Amino acid sequence: MRALFVSASIGSGHQQAQLAVQAALRARGVPFQDFHGDAVEYLNAPERTLTVDLYNFELRHAPWMYQGFYRFTDLEHPINFISKGFTWVGLRGMLADLERSRPDLVLSSYWASTALAGTARRRTGRQFLNALIVTDYRVHYHWIRHEAELLFVASPETKEQMVARGMAAEKVVVTGIPISPVYRGLLDADRNDLRRRHGLRGDRPLILISGGGTGTFRAQAAALDTLANLGRAVQVLVLAGARGQGVEVRGGATIHHLGYTTAFPELLAASDLVVGKAGGLTVAEATALGVPLVVHAPIPGQEEHNADYLERGGAGLWARRPADLRRAVLRALDPDEHARLSAGSRALGRPDAADQVADTLLRALGRT
Repeated sequence: MRALFVSASIGSGHQQAQLAVQAALRARGVPFQDFHGDAVEYLNAPERTLTVDLYNFELRHAPWMYQGFYRFTDLEHPINFISKGFTWVGLRGMLADLERSRPDLVLSSYWASTALAGTARRRTGRQFLNALIVTDYRVHYHWIRHEAELLFVASPETKEQMVARGMAAEKVVVTGIPISPVYRGLLDADRNDLRRRHGLRGDRPLILISGGGTGTFRAQAAALDTLANLGRAVQVLVLAGARGQGVEVRGGATIHHLGYTTAFPELLAASDLVVGKAGGLTVAEATALGVPLVVHAPIPGQEEHNADYLERGGAGLWARRPADLRRAVLRALDPDEHARLSAGSRALGRPDAADQVADTLLRALGRT
């Protein structure tokens, strides 16, 4: 089997979902030759400036602009040129990848490359399975890709949204968002053993800051100030967005600035609470382990919907204002509330999502 896996280097979640599915395919013993593409690399310089660079600018400096863009492009109307435009923007790069890979499967974790694969298939007559992993819990209009034969979604609610917006129900498969198989091995891990392994205390709550793979959590500095002034001693882990490495004591918080680390799954499993953004992969990983989230200052649009999904599912709290964060964290650390939120988080979790995606793909390809 030959497979082209296309992600997008605008956030680590797209790539992580792909790696999880690749690991699941290998675990099934099905030999396949893998090729890799990046929807961002398909763009020329002006296209990248108008899309990726503008997106990053808005997230860091003008989230209200991104919120407006998200809402405007979530409507099916004649001037919604973005979704339609990406059926050809970057097509040359997709055609080159299809030529070198000659795939039986094109699996995307970003909506635009699914659209491009559909256009390329029509133009070239190549035959392959065109599939898409949806990495958000709510369906934006961009994810409605009729070019795909299979769309893998996070929850039954996500599938309902897809079908309501015109997708054929038989194309949409509820699997959860694929996460690394490492998380399955941590489901029953002893939290105190994990903490000792990483030099952390077992007698203080451990809070992991969710800053996103690119470290664009705008409220991180203010959130750390809040955690330092909870009125109780806590440990805080800062990964993405850490400036340097080391340990800092600020008020009642012992803050571990770790930066990039391959130990993220173990650190997440060792944590009592995640505080910060609500990216799709972060939500999938935390709920797989039953770790509650306190969401604060999420990216407008998709992360706000992820926060709402967690809150409605009893898996987290959404601190909508800076003044709400301290109260929400203290509430989530209360033993009874923490037990309730942990149970809600685990109920939403789908640690076997990558396996379900892999099995569905192999059945569709006739390679069971």
